[in-house]
Amino acid sequence: MRIMQITPEAGYKLDITFDDGQRGLFDVAPYLECDAFRPLKDVAEFKRIRNGGYYVEWACGADLSADTLASHLLQLV
Repeated sequence: MRIMQITPEAGYKLDITFDDGQRGLFDVAPYLECDAFRPLKDVAEFKRIRNGGYYVEWACGADLSADTLASHLLQLV
């Protein structure tokens, strides 16, 4: 599964579209207390996400795989 588009949204959520047409929101907030993700509390840093296709990553070293994102995807209303 490949990430086609990812957009950071308010409340530490990511709007994600996968190559199979699946689309939804992923909530990063629960991860923010982990050391690797703590720098993302700075909203400007959170917005500097990079799409690696099969993962997303930030300059601070935090990353999430496409599988993790897809397995915890919240449906858009």
